[in-house]
Amino acid sequence: MASRVRCSQSICDISRRARIPTSLTIVGLLVLVPAIANAQKFTLLYSFHGESGEYPLAGVIADSRGNLYGTTSEGGVHGLGTVFKVSASGEETVMHSFKGGRSDGNFPIAALVRDQAGNLYGTTTLGGAANYGTVFRVEEDGEETLIYSFGRGKDDGKYPSAGLLLDSEGNLYGTTQEGGTYGFGTVFKVDADGKETVLHSFAGNPRDGQYPIADLVEDPEGNLYGTTEIGGIFNDGIVFRLAKDGEETVIFNFAGGAGGNYLLGGVVRDSAGNFYGATTYGSNQVGLVFKLDPIGRETVLFTFNGNDGAYPSAGVIRSPKGMLCGTAEFGGKFGAGVIFSLSPSGVEKTLHDFEGPDGADLLTGLFRDNAGNLYGTATEGGAYGQGTVFKLTP
Repeated sequence: MASRVRCSQSICDISRRARIPTSLTIVGLLVLVPAIANAQKFTLLYSFHGESGEYPLAGVIADSRGNLYGTTSEGGVHGLGTVFKVSASGEETVMHSFKGGRSDGNFPIAALVRDQAGNLYGTTTLGGAANYGTVFRVEEDGEETLIYSFGRGKDDGKYPSAGLLLDSEGNLYGTTQEGGTYGFGTVFKVDADGKETVLHSFAGNPRDGQYPIADLVEDPEGNLYGTTEIGGIFNDGIVFRLAKDGEETVIFNFAGGAGGNYLLGGVVRDSAGNFYGATTYGSNQVGLVFKLDPIGRETVLFTFNGNDGAYPSAGVIRSPKGMLCGTAEFGGKFGAGVIFSLSPSGVEKTLHDFEGPDGADLLTGLFRDNAGNLYGTATEGGAYGQGTVFKLTP
C-alpha cells in the first residue's frame, strides 16, 4: 500500500505495519482476559478477518445502545476497507465495503463521527475522483454517499488521515496530510451541501507545521486546535489554533529530546484551556505524555521506558476527574502494546498488557463511555492476526 501513496512517512509506516501481521503465534479466540493484578476486566469483543475487515487503524465510537462503530483500513468485499458495527455482545456487521475508484473511497484509517440521526461520517485516505481521498456518509441502513473528493483544485488538500469534527449546522472539519498551497497539508471545511473550503494551508518549518494527521478539537468559541507530525521552528511538530476567520496561531513548537517530538495523535482540552497529548518520541525515544497550559508552556507529565509502553501514537483521552488514558503501540510485558492511565499528579498505571491473541500493535485511541468503560481496536493480533475490538472495564 505504501508504494501507491505519496504521503508523509508516518502514514506510509502505518500502512506497512497494517499489511504485515506481527510474528505472534495466534492460537484460537481469546474471549476474556482478566487483568487480576490491576483489578481490570478485559474483554475481546471481536477478531477481524477477511471480508469482515482487516487492520483497523482508528478507534471506535458508540451509540446509546452500546453499539460500536469504526473502520478497517483493508478487508471487506473488495479488500479496500470497511465501515463496521459491533454490538455490545460482540456481533459484527459490515455496514459498507469500500470499492475505490472515482465513485468511492478506499483505505479508511480515521475514526467516525455520528450525527443525531445516526448517520456516520468519515474520510478515506485514497479513492475518489483524483485518488486523493474522500469524505463520506454512511446511513444506518448502510447506504453510503460520497460527499467530497479531494484534489479538485491545485490548492486543495490530499490524503486525509484524520477523523472529522461535526458542528451543530452540519459542517464537517478535518485535515489532509498533504496538498494545499505549499504541499504540506490543510485544514478544511465541508458544508452540509458538500462544498469544501480550505481554511488553512500549512507552510512548513520554520514558521508553520507540516503533515497534520490527527483529529481536531474545538473550544466554546469555535476555535479549532490540532497538531502536525513535523514542522515548526525545530521541525519536530507543533500544536496550533485556527480561528473562525482562518487565522492560524502556533501555540507550541516541539523541540525534541526531553520535550518530545513526532506527533501522530491530537490533543484534548480541559475547561481551563489546558491541552493534553502524547508524542511518539521523547528523551528515551519511546514517547511521553505532555500538558500545555493556556499560554503554551509545556509540562512533561510522564516519560515511557518501554516496560510500561512504547510509542504512544494516538494521543490520550481525559475523564471528568482529570484522569488521562491512552494506548502505546508497543512495549509492556509482552511487547505488543498497552493500555495505560495517568493520574493528574503524573502517576502511570498499566491497565492491560496485550499479548497477541487479544490484540497487538496499538496504533489507535480509546473511547470512554459514561460508566467509565474503555473501548478500542488493536491494529493486529486476535484470532486471525488482523486486528481486534476490545472493552476494558475498570
